[in-house]
Amino acid sequence: MSSIKDVARLAGVSVTTVSHVLNKTRSVLPATQERVQEAVQTLGYVPSAVARSLKTQATHTLGMLVPDNSNPYFAELVRAVEDACFAAGYALLLCNTDNDAGRQQVYLDVLSQKRVDGLIVASTSDDALMSQHLAQTALPMVLIDRAIAGLERPCVQTDHVQGGMLATQHLMALGRKRIACVAGPQDLQSSGQRVQGWRQALQLVGLPSDLLVHGDFTVNGGYVAMQRLLHDGGANRPTAVFACNDLMAMGALRAVHEAGLQVPRDVAVVGYDDIELASYTQPALTTVAQPTRAMAQQALAWLLERIQAGRSAEPAAASTQMLVPALVTRESSRTLARAAVPIVSGETV
Repeated sequence: MSSIKDVARLAGVSVTTVSHVLNKTRSVLPATQERVQEAVQTLGYVPSAVARSLKTQATHTLGMLVPDNSNPYFAELVRAVEDACFAAGYALLLCNTDNDAGRQQVYLDVLSQKRVDGLIVASTSDDALMSQHLAQTALPMVLIDRAIAGLERPCVQTDHVQGGMLATQHLMALGRKRIACVAGPQDLQSSGQRVQGWRQALQLVGLPSDLLVHGDFTVNGGYVAMQRLLHDGGANRPTAVFACNDLMAMGALRAVHEAGLQVPRDVAVVGYDDIELASYTQPALTTVAQPTRAMAQQALAWLLERIQAGRSAEPAAASTQMLVPALVTRESSRTLARAAVPIVSGETV
């Protein structure tokens, strides 16, 4: 591999002159610039990003921690963050923590050694040790998708309570009275907020909120939870279900089908997240869309502010921005009389 000294030797100039040409830090005669550029091309020289970062104290690289990007929602969130970073001139390094404190600490050490300029963190765990590790990290940091208990950092997320209400009010508007909820893990804040929205919407009109079963945010978790609701309900089975993410809603669709029932005639189904796969289920899934692009852009804007403020600055206040979700209606919750045209927030698209 060629070095800057090799370039200088071939061009017949000093190493300092090569540095000025490549970094545009001082005016150099055009003929000299041309010799340096020709030497760079001949040797295939690539400047050392590490060496440059030692001088500038910046690598234009960011790290992102997610629990599992095999989950379509997190995959789409990562893509939104990556696109925002690329547009801003930053590369993104992705690490899957699997909600494991030891694995997270290893990645935090690696990202620090790689001299990333800052971190965007998405988590589905309130594990105290994971929160402690993040709090002890000196890197500028912003949280995305949900706040983390015990970690005072800026956070951008969706208003999950409002999202749960949107889904439930939609089902009530269809005339459904027995509206069940397939929730996520009991200790997960975002799932609890969606359940809160479901319960509040029912209580406002005096409908029961007893049809609650917890799943694990997987397709199988939704499948098993829906089987339980259909079996335990008997003649009083639910006529509608709000699943707290799209994967569980997909599992619920299969359970309803296997029970010999039809969606939406017998059971209307609404999910949450609006992952790309939601529009390809049979029937296509009504869902509450999270504004992943807007979350990514806001998280990056806050992080770049922290980076520009300098690593020695005090951590930013734990401000939280709640973004507005939108209901996307599809065939899984339509009456037979309604036209099969997608609707977002009440408007035809």
